Amino acid sequence: MKQNSKSRMSESSTTPTKMVDSELNKEETTSLRRKHIGPSCKLFYKKDPLKIVRGEGVYLYNENGEKYLDCINNVAHVGHCHPHVVAAGQKQMAILNTNSRFLHDSLVLYAQRLCKTLPGKLSVAFLVNSGSEANDLALRMAYQHTGNRDVITLDHAYHGHVISLIDISPYKFDKPGDVYRGKYWASKHSGEDMGKLYASEVDDIIGRMGEKGRRPAAFIAESLQSCGGQIIFPDSYLEEVYSSVRSAGGIVIADEVQVGFGRVGTDMWAFQTYGPSVVPDIVTMGKPMGNGHPIAAVITTPEIAQSFGGTGIEYFNTYGGNPVSCAIGAAVLDTIEKENLMQHAVEVGNILLEGARKLAAKHSVIGDVRGRGMFIGMDLVKDRETREPNTVLAEHVLACLKDKRILLQADGPHNNVLKFKSPLVFSADNAATLLAALDEVLTQAAERQTK
Repeated sequence: MKQNSKSRMSESSTTPTKMVDSELNKEETTSLRRKHIGPSCKLFYKKDPLKIVRGEGVYLYNENGEKYLDCINNVAHVGHCHPHVVAAGQKQMAILNTNSRFLHDSLVLYAQRLCKTLPGKLSVAFLVNSGSEANDLALRMAYQHTGNRDVITLDHAYHGHVISLIDISPYKFDKPGDVYRGKYWASKHSGEDMGKLYASEVDDIIGRMGEKGRRPAAFIAESLQSCGGQIIFPDSYLEEVYSSVRSAGGIVIADEVQVGFGRVGTDMWAFQTYGPSVVPDIVTMGKPMGNGHPIAAVITTPEIAQSFGGTGIEYFNTYGGNPVSCAIGAAVLDTIEKENLMQHAVEVGNILLEGARKLAAKHSVIGDVRGRGMFIGMDLVKDRETREPNTVLAEHVLACLKDKRILLQADGPHNNVLKFKSPLVFSADNAATLLAALDEVLTQAAERQTK
């Protein structure tokens, strides 16, 4: 595998002995956070949070210059502080940054470039600031286009923090519907089409709506469910659901906020991994789009855009599509293309998946390994037969990895799924480091269990 360490920055050339982003020590920063930042604002590693002052490639550095391998940040898509992305933002900031209600080339050229990555009639873009704002706007479009108000979503879905999305985000409350621990287990329904089986649940919902004289406005789902525990849908699921929802008068929205921009490797967008017949009516995107800069988008068809415009209410966004954001977004696309990061995601993703499956063969606490490209989940269990989630072990693994200066996250309804979503520049050597550390931690945990 070819590596370009200078441009990809997958390895750091220097390790500073001390670096401080301000005059505050860690205790002072912690104290001010408690005083001035809302208590519901979440920190990683609550018992001993990290103070991070610098990032480069796949590494984060604390105030003491200690280097941590970042397996968490899907936002820093092409690597922390990628020089091409940083330079693009700096250059445009020095020239112009203004409201998108003035004509400027960077907006239209970036929108054109973005739309060309999508199939079908997805050719009209609305630039916004965050994934939450993108999903909120997508719902407004669905309501206007269909004249309906009911939205079908998935158990344990998460689509954003604004009020409209909290209402359709049963995050941390409901069970997921996956083939490993969902309502239907693949092992108990051998020979059946699991996609159709799960899609029948949506048909039931549509049927109950009809009994009340209502029809769906939209079905919304992440193309790969992230907060739900790194869930990969059965191959036929989205095709079946899209067909049912459209037949009932609704439209379908693919949330690519966390999983888009080539993370799956084989395709630019995760919904494309289910086949060419799966084409949504609206696609929302964000997070990796600006490599940490706040930029997001809604891409839809001319028909839906026309319906939305038919409200007579002018839509504008003060910061969405500003020249600096567009320059940064274009630089991210440049980097994905020039550094062949999609192919890189396939190669390194395969190393991680194969390595995780070898660990599963060795450690019975790994109940399932699933993923596509560099979107991977490792489901930890107490017992493979019952599939009872092992939340305590997951917490222990994360703490041990942190001691080894490797940052990983757990998610899912039981917080037992180790969730890999690093920057795409994660290298084969990085993968080997992570897998070896996981093996060591799980081996030591098993030894303690037998004593």
